[in-house]
Amino acid sequence: MSLIEWLPLATVCLLGAMSPGPSLAVVLSHTLRDGQHSGYATALSHGIGVGLYGLITVAGLAALVTGSPLFFSSLQLAGAAYLIYLGIKSLRVESGYLESHDSENAGGRSSAMLDGFLVAFLNPKLAVFMLALFSQFLSVDTDWRQRWTMVATVGTLDALWYSAVVMIVSRPPVLARLRRASVIIDRALGATLIVIALTVIGATVL
Repeated sequence: MSLIEWLPLATVCLLGAMSPGPSLAVVLSHTLRDGQHSGYATALSHGIGVGLYGLITVAGLAALVTGSPLFFSSLQLAGAAYLIYLGIKSLRVESGYLESHDSENAGGRSSAMLDGFLVAFLNPKLAVFMLALFSQFLSVDTDWRQRWTMVATVGTLDALWYSAVVMIVSRPPVLARLRRASVIIDRALGATLIVIALTVIGATVL
């Protein structure tokens, strides 16, 4: 894949990653609650989840996800349920949490890795996005080196974007200000996740 071919792909992938949504809320929540390392863990695992959908797409399996209404809806509902779980967890954060919690513990990073991956993996709309995007670059003659380049591009740029968010938010002056309003911010993020989840459920069921 030449640079001229790659740049449009990279641009669309980066703009897609920058679009605000539940992924951003989860990354911010883990960075605020559990520290910079957990934020990076969330960003990395989210990129892995996005890259997995890229791999599914170039392997020709995305049609199985998007072509089965039952499977697609089931994934959407599972994702919505997980967002509600994360939202409730954020709403229940107490004011003394940050003072009594070790912000860089392994448990926080493990939870961050799981949350980042599942928020991406339980979003089947990524398969729709990948199909629409990759169809502009794939043909029957596309070799696997180019396919792997596309997969690496979507996953890496996603992880890099959210890592940049973590880097900015976790700067000591910024993080100190955010943590002073941590309970309000966390509960706002939790409420946002729940509203997004209920919207998905409404659109899927109705």
